[in-house]
Amino acid sequence: MEIQTFNAARPGCPATIHEVATITSKGQITLPKSIRQALGVDFGGKVAFDLRGSQVFVSPVEDGPHEDPAIMSFLTLLEKGIQSGQHITTLPEDMSRLMLAVLKQPVDLNEEIEGDVTL
Repeated sequence: MEIQTFNAARPGCPATIHEVATITSKGQITLPKSIRQALGVDFGGKVAFDLRGSQVFVSPVEDGPHEDPAIMSFLTLLEKGIQSGQHITTLPEDMSRLMLAVLKQPVDLNEEIEGDVTL
């Protein structure tokens, strides 16, 4: 398979680069240095692979917040429940005590919350 890059428009880098990488027994490859430089990625950087027919396209992935679909679905459900007033109860007393016991700093449950609170 040929590895190609999407618009690796970085000054001084050619528009087309052809490199060959060997797949390890674990299915891993090392992106050649010229590809990493053209994409502007380094150690810890992320790239996306898109398969189109028999070609693989590699593009850099911008670092952003990771969004877990399961957590996002849960938070959306929770937000809807809060907005509608459904399923809202106080924590059981024993759970509240346990949560406070594991904190490393004291908490005043009657203290006013400053600033905006968002879900």
